[in-house]
Amino acid sequence: MTETESDLHVIVLAAGASRRFGSPKQLVRVDGRPMLHTAVANAVSLAGGAVSVVLGSGASELAGLLRHTPATVVVNRQWEEGMGSSLRAAMSRLPGAPEAVLVMLADQAAVTQEDLRRLVAGWRRNPDSLVAASYSGIAGPPALFPRRCFGALGALRGDEGARLLLQRESDTLVRVPMPNAAVDIDQPEDLLMLEARRRRTSLPSA
Repeated sequence: MTETESDLHVIVLAAGASRRFGSPKQLVRVDGRPMLHTAVANAVSLAGGAVSVVLGSGASELAGLLRHTPATVVVNRQWEEGMGSSLRAAMSRLPGAPEAVLVMLADQAAVTQEDLRRLVAGWRRNPDSLVAASYSGIAGPPALFPRRCFGALGALRGDEGARLLLQRESDTLVRVPMPNAAVDIDQPEDLLMLEARRRRTSLPSA
């Protein structure tokens, strides 16, 4: 492999309307940077230009954040249908012939580059398996899907996203412990929880 993962494509889902948050949460600054910008930067660090960012609600405003990144913007005009429509949109425009896609959510603000690299390492050890983050008693995004799953990802409907695929293959699913993935910014109070979490993890041990 090169410095970035050349056989991997990353899909960043950021099409929602942020109704519970009350304003476009993709623009909310965490550590001084818009949340969407950080998610895309993490994806680019992993896959270089092999990154698709799916926008929907407020796409014209959000696209400006990505002007200086190598990521490709995919506009999902059916974003109100839910996450399944965003994955369909991304898969229908998937460039090249990657061996796997990594699906991540822009609002999982605590997920780090290292977290994503551990997912990829799990896939490299099990190249035909689905690999997902494990947190709060579930397996979910970010998650990595080998090429054999591309047809199913492109046929998803509704708001289930790819969770249905993870459930179908729960017996062989590779789970990567990732407590950071439990942080999901859906409403303003979640930012306070993120800050409290960071304070706890940065405290020196006794």
